[in-house]
Amino acid sequence: MVEMLLDVSPAIVSVISVVLFIVGLAFGFVIFKVYSSKKLEKNKSNALKIIEDAYAEAKTIKKEAVIESKEQTQKLKDAVEQEVKERRLEVVKLEERLNQREEYIEKKEQSVDKKTEQLEEEKTKLQDERTKIDALKEEEEKIKAQILDELEKVSKLSKQEAKDMLISSMRNDAQKEAAVIVKQIEDEAKENGEKKAREIIGQALQRCATETTSEMTVSVVSLPNDEMKGRIIGREGRNIRAIEAVTGVELIVDDTPETITISGFDPIRREVARLSLEKLISDGRIHPTRVEEIVEKMQKEVDKIIKQAGEDACNEAGIFNLNPELVKILGRLKYRTSYGQNVLKHSIECSIIAGLLASEIGANVKIAKRGGLLHDIGKALDHEIEGTHVQIGVDLAKKYGESEAVVHCIEAHHFNVEFKSIEAVIVQVADAISSSRPGARRDSFENYIKRLQQLEEIANGFDGVEKSYAVQAGREVRIIVKPEQITDAQAMFMAKEIAAKIENEMQYPGQIKVNVIRESRYTETAK
Repeated sequence: MVEMLLDVSPAIVSVISVVLFIVGLAFGFVIFKVYSSKKLEKNKSNALKIIEDAYAEAKTIKKEAVIESKEQTQKLKDAVEQEVKERRLEVVKLEERLNQREEYIEKKEQSVDKKTEQLEEEKTKLQDERTKIDALKEEEEKIKAQILDELEKVSKLSKQEAKDMLISSMRNDAQKEAAVIVKQIEDEAKENGEKKAREIIGQALQRCATETTSEMTVSVVSLPNDEMKGRIIGREGRNIRAIEAVTGVELIVDDTPETITISGFDPIRREVARLSLEKLISDGRIHPTRVEEIVEKMQKEVDKIIKQAGEDACNEAGIFNLNPELVKILGRLKYRTSYGQNVLKHSIECSIIAGLLASEIGANVKIAKRGGLLHDIGKALDHEIEGTHVQIGVDLAKKYGESEAVVHCIEAHHFNVEFKSIEAVIVQVADAISSSRPGARRDSFENYIKRLQQLEEIANGFDGVEKSYAVQAGREVRIIVKPEQITDAQAMFMAKEIAAKIENEMQYPGQIKVNVIRESRYTETAK
């Protein structure tokens, strides 16, 4: 049997295999179909159950939503009804207010009508009164005209002539009375004011101890011998040219024995040149390279001297919070002079006097001292910057944070602007005291003569002046007037006018006293 099977051809085996595969496939499909149908039915039943649950849940949600919407609607309805009720109450209140306002307006209108009627009645009465007054005025004018006619006939003067005579008489009487009153007031003011001023200024000057003459800036260098001039000039003048080029000054080598004069507008450069020459002379080595080294070294030395001078000035004046740059600029005044007076010493003196005056009259001592110390600081740079020393000083003070009060003291000390504070007046007075005290300044003979001549010319320019004399070095002018042309009252007013003209047209230190003299002499001879 086995052998028979083995003898079966391979074709038959393959057919059998295919048939078995088809049968297995069909059997598997049947099993899958049966399983799928069962699963489908199960899924279908699950789906139906889910749909039923969803439908039930939807009905529940719908029912809840309907209930909630009804509740919201009821709430909105209640709120609207409440708001409408409140609005109705407000409208009722507004209506009540309007009614009250209308009643008030009606009452006001009635009151205004009554007032208007009263005013009309008063107006009518006033018009009647005005008519009566006009009639009385006309009658008065007629009577006045008649009286004037009678007066003109009696006095034989016209209305204008009588008026002019009366005005002239009243003017003369008033002028005499005014002159007497003014003189009394001036005498009292002078007696009290001068006494008090002398006390204050005297106390201030007693407490301020300064030198009678101030140190002058040195511009001459002494030489050990005349041979040193040749060494300073150098071969073909190279040494002196190098010194002049580096220092910016001019060296004048003349026949004056053992001296060389330094000429230049800048006092700092003159001082650098002076110290450099003295160092070169003491060292003995004089050539262009050495000149540059010495000048650079002396410039640093002068800077230190300037800074120290500024700090010493602040300490002496009692001012300790000045800007460092302002201290350096202030120290440059050590080498600046004005009419022979050292400007730094003048500034210190002015600061001390201003502080003492301020303490005597109860003004701000700090502002007065600060303004006095800085009032001429512009003179330190007036050779380098265009403008007056007042304007330069104002700009410097503003730049370095000084207060408006101090700036005003600087700005007003030469009457460039009107005084706005008592401290500015004190600084101006202290400046005048320091400048005009004996020995403070020197004045050229030409300026002295010119000032005297100008004083006499101003006095002689007034009508009625017979002679005038400038006395006491120009601090007083005495004017003799013609007594037949000038009355006592006119003489007093003339003194005021001459003093005002001198203030406006002249520049002078201190004060100038104006004396107008009117004298009448009558001479008879007994025989």
